[in-house]
Amino acid sequence: MPDVVIKTRANGPLLVTGEFTLIDHLGQAFDLTGQENVALCRCSHSAKRPFCDGTHRQCGFLASETARPEPSAS
Repeated sequence: MPDVVIKTRANGPLLVTGEFTLIDHLGQAFDLTGQENVALCRCSHSAKRPFCDGTHRQCGFLASETARPEPSAS
C-alpha cells in the first residue's frame, strides 16, 4: 500500500493522496472509489463537508501553516 500524504493548501483544503479510509462519526465509511486525491474542507463552509467545494475562496478563510524545521543539533 502506498503512503498516505496530507498536504495543507494555503487558504484552502487539506489535500489527501494515497489509499485511505474516511469514517464518519457513526462509523460508516465514505465512498472514495476511484479518487486518487481527496480535498477535505478546513473552512467549515463547504456544502459537501467533509469534502471541499471551493467555498473557502468566498468566505475569506485564511490559513497558511508551515512545518517548523527541526532544531539543529549544537
